[in-house]
Amino acid sequence: MGSKALVNMEPVEVFQYFEEISRIPRGSGNERRISDYLVSFAKEHKLEVIQDKALNVIIKKPGTRGYEDSPGVVIQGHMDMVCEKRPDVTHDFLTDPIPLKIVGDMLCADGTTLGGDDGIAVAMGMAVLASDTLEHPPVELVVTTSEETGMDGAHVLDPKNVSGKTLINIDSEEEGILTVSCAGGCTSKINIPIIWERVNPGRAAFTIDISGLQGGHSGAEIHKGRANANKLMARLLKSLNTEMDINLCFVSGGSKHNAIARDAQAVVCVNADNVSELIAQVSGLEEIMKDEYKVPDPDIKVELKPAETMPERIMSKDTKENIINFLYLIPNGVQSVSMEIEGLVESSLNLGVVQIKEDSVEVISSIRSSVGSRKDNIYHTVAAIAGLTNGKVTAESDYPEWKYNPDSKVRRLFIDLYEKLFGKKPLISAIHAGLECAIFDKKFNGSLDMISIGPTMFGVHTAEEQLSIPSTQRTWKYLTEALKALK
Repeated sequence: MGSKALVNMEPVEVFQYFEEISRIPRGSGNERRISDYLVSFAKEHKLEVIQDKALNVIIKKPGTRGYEDSPGVVIQGHMDMVCEKRPDVTHDFLTDPIPLKIVGDMLCADGTTLGGDDGIAVAMGMAVLASDTLEHPPVELVVTTSEETGMDGAHVLDPKNVSGKTLINIDSEEEGILTVSCAGGCTSKINIPIIWERVNPGRAAFTIDISGLQGGHSGAEIHKGRANANKLMARLLKSLNTEMDINLCFVSGGSKHNAIARDAQAVVCVNADNVSELIAQVSGLEEIMKDEYKVPDPDIKVELKPAETMPERIMSKDTKENIINFLYLIPNGVQSVSMEIEGLVESSLNLGVVQIKEDSVEVISSIRSSVGSRKDNIYHTVAAIAGLTNGKVTAESDYPEWKYNPDSKVRRLFIDLYEKLFGKKPLISAIHAGLECAIFDKKFNGSLDMISIGPTMFGVHTAEEQLSIPSTQRTWKYLTEALKALK
């Protein structure tokens, strides 16, 4: 297999396949190469393979001796990854492989996301299919595309191509927790039109940069109270706009709808005699933000410096007011908690991306809820705020919630097996993040018995992403013993 950094690391096949796929750029929407690679793998191993129009790949392997007539099992994950990097790192996610390194007992990248989410599912599935020694029922490895941007591959997957009735999703991120339910969600996209005007003479231009935030996954970490750079920028601009005459020339922040924004930028113009006041205001607001977020985000930094070049245009006063007010008013963070499951975030909104188009500001947010009506209500709240600020809203990538199945046989099997292997009971969890299990539950009319597992990962969707090597080893043993037990 040509493995280098992970040579001889147990389980050998899993980590070798993980290293192979890490060499293939596979950000959401850039999955042709990884999809074709999986097809080639299947043909090399003389396995039946289906590649559909969305580049989803389904690989089928018969049951081993004594399991030929056992009910089929689906191993499921997604091939795409979130592409995030530190500002000081040079990396082209369209062409460059992910450089892997081992730090202690953790596998990580070098200043970029690792792709453990969900490359580890692909690697484990491939290792099962390639094995000549594992015992298992008929297996179908289902690897979908564009999960991170809206579960697009799962949405168009044809259920006629999948025959198994038990599904093991490997897209959870904490060992010892069996996920049995998840939130639904949608992406809201708001466009606020811009009217551009010329800059008046006698104005001074400044850039404002907010950085140093932890960010994180908007489903798994929304409850941790971390700052959102887009909301901090909205607060700062609202305060400045109240205290002095500012022009807004540029505003941007975040990189993914489902990642808590780590940084934001703006360019403003003020009268020359307001410069001292601007400096004082920004400094004062930085101290307030540092104090408010000293526990979850102790490294917040707000930098103000003269713009390198004078902007040629500014937004009209009405445009400025609309954009600042929308960003200031849009909800962000936890919106409700479950009254049925202790500690579960029920619904949330993440202000993920703010970006300038030619003649509009586009704002992209991720809405999640385990209650469909609450998800709809949050979306309509966003739409109402957009209506007040001359914006138009559309919903994309709408997906349902995955409801708890009280009669799940696979859940009982995984509970008993975990206790047998590791001497303790696993936790049973409903999560606020979305899982493709929700799409499959709806697509297969509730006929699939599903569970989601995975090894422990940290910093998912950030440049600090890490995958626990010992946890991966235990999860591999857990998976292979479960396949053996599903006779």
